[in-house]
Amino acid sequence: MSLDKIVSISGKPGLYHLRAQTRTGFIAESLTDGKKMPVGLRHNVSVLSEISIYTLDGETPLREVFAKIAEKENGGKAIDHKGSKDELEAYFFEILPNFDEDRVYASDIKKVIQWYNLLQENDLLPAQKAEEPVAEEPKEKPAAKAAPKGEKAKPAATKAAPKSSSAKKGGTAKSTAARKK
Repeated sequence: MSLDKIVSISGKPGLYHLRAQTRTGFIAESLTDGKKMPVGLRHNVSVLSEISIYTLDGETPLREVFAKIAEKENGGKAIDHKGSKDELEAYFFEILPNFDEDRVYASDIKKVIQWYNLLQENDLLPAQKAEEPVAEEPKEKPAAKAAPKGEKAKPAATKAAPKSSSAKKGGTAKSTAARKK
């Protein structure tokens, strides 16, 4: 599963899985206890796929940090997120040696480790791909017709858009081809 449907909601503990969209927000299901709750616009919601960790070189996406933790722990659980600040920072240095200590706080490290353990417990960590996906070649577009010297080439024919019937009452709708002549 990807991290696109997993969110963190400010003021609410744990992580949530997006289940359905409503008129005023969406329905989220807690990963810890399975309870469903409506989430409205007043909540600050962060999608895990959009979160990054500050490093000295720039930013590292959260999915890469999770992959490094999984590699270190052989897919098992990480250390307890309730450990001391020094333990958490030492562990995080093993995973991401170039993280920015000035901008990544101990509370951020606790969240990342807690989220990893929660996702691992629910078997929701993104699967690591062993091979790079092969890029498919783009489909060929119809070739433009060759134009005689001095004239512009005309693009390939496309489907015509349906005519609009937005003419005023009593007026007539002229086609664009008739106006251009």
